[in-house]
Amino acid sequence: MKKYQVQATSSSPYINFDPDKMFFEIRGESYPENCWAFYSPMFDWFREFLGGINGTPVEIDMEIIYFNSSSSKTFMDFFEMLDEQASAGKNIVVNWRYHEENESAMECGEEFMEDVDGIRFNLVEYSDTVTS
Repeated sequence: MKKYQVQATSSSPYINFDPDKMFFEIRGESYPENCWAFYSPMFDWFREFLGGINGTPVEIDMEIIYFNSSSSKTFMDFFEMLDEQASAGKNIVVNWRYHEENESAMECGEEFMEDVDGIRFNLVEYSDTVTS
């Protein structure tokens, strides 16, 4: 299956789904004018991808700095789709990454986490501190 990649814009996130490396990430801000039109191909790609794997763990990193209510609804739809796949036996992990100073992103992650049952949903805090 081909890689699915969308470059970030001022209102939409970077999406990088690499099935060869089993690397999946969504990063940036999300408030596209037509949220469903933007994310619909991503849903299609991921459904097809999940249909072709069997037992392979899938881990998705999401680091969304800011998003509007339409994006929030779309993310919930995405998590519900992943939850259905997990209920059907897929091993799916979502890492919701948020900066330590972005309390809003953390709270949104907590709300998303409360609404899923089948996927493992991790809240991952990060900081600007560099350790050596």
